[in-house]
Amino acid sequence: MALSRPKSGVGVVLQRDDGAVAVGHRVTAGETPSWSFPGGHLEGGEPVVAAALRELAEETGVVAATGTLFAVCVRLDGAGVTFAVHVPAPAGAELRVTEPHAIDAWTWADPDDLPGPVFAHTDAVRHAWRSPGVILDGWDLHRVAH
Repeated sequence: MALSRPKSGVGVVLQRDDGAVAVGHRVTAGETPSWSFPGGHLEGGEPVVAAALRELAEETGVVAATGTLFAVCVRLDGAGVTFAVHVPAPAGAELRVTEPHAIDAWTWADPDDLPGPVFAHTDAVRHAWRSPGVILDGWDLHRVAH
């Protein structure tokens, strides 16, 4: 079986001081609705953290100054590589629906109790963040920062 060339994406853990993280309700046409961290695909020549901050602003309206790459999540079926980036939420950050064709609602949630179903790439990013070193079926997870 020939696998397709993986796409490179970013998954953003936008976290408030109280520990809550941003999750959006995905309603992208052709997909089963699910809950997801902000994220998207890298553009040619774009650094990973810059892509994460761009996607965050495009999808939620939250503009943040910094982020930290903490893991690389490789989906073993060839569907993609997701770079996991942690971003501290700016004080007073408010989540806005800016792309209603893709995400129709944003909320803050406990990272260990996200609403479901959880989008596969979000599950991998959360797993790499919350359970480093623990195998996740179908994924090759690499922690790169603490």
